[in-house]
Amino acid sequence: MPRIFRQDLTVSEDAIDEFGHVNNQRYIAWMQDVATAHSAANGWPMERYLQIGAAWVVRSHFIEYLRPAFSSDRIEIFTWAGSLALREVSRGYLFRRADDRNILARAETKWVYVDLKSGRPRRVPEELLAAFEAVPEDDAELTGLTGA
Repeated sequence: MPRIFRQDLTVSEDAIDEFGHVNNQRYIAWMQDVATAHSAANGWPMERYLQIGAAWVVRSHFIEYLRPAFSSDRIEIFTWAGSLALREVSRGYLFRRADDRNILARAETKWVYVDLKSGRPRRVPEELLAAFEAVPEDDAELTGLTGA
């Protein structure tokens, strides 16, 4: 079960906006995709959430864009659980260009665990919390990704 999950992609032409770089909305989509992949890698694919009638929904996103990404850029996306609580978690993200290892963006999402029928917050099951490990900001593996 990876603490820090990595997903690689190559920027497609349809991700580019009228300014010639990756559109901001793509980062949000990539954040959801990599979070879903990380959850599945840790034993919690979407089907498992649907079976128990609860899943994560976004409360808020924060994205800091540092450098633009362009068509055909190879990007490494990293994600990790920043904090784990009974009803909410924070998830960190780092976008890095593979060729020069420049950080393109940093982000954080607050996710709330909800009952799918009522839409109300629900307590996170112990087995779900146990599938992830919170990674603090000063974690050596994490700081190694940023070169800090």
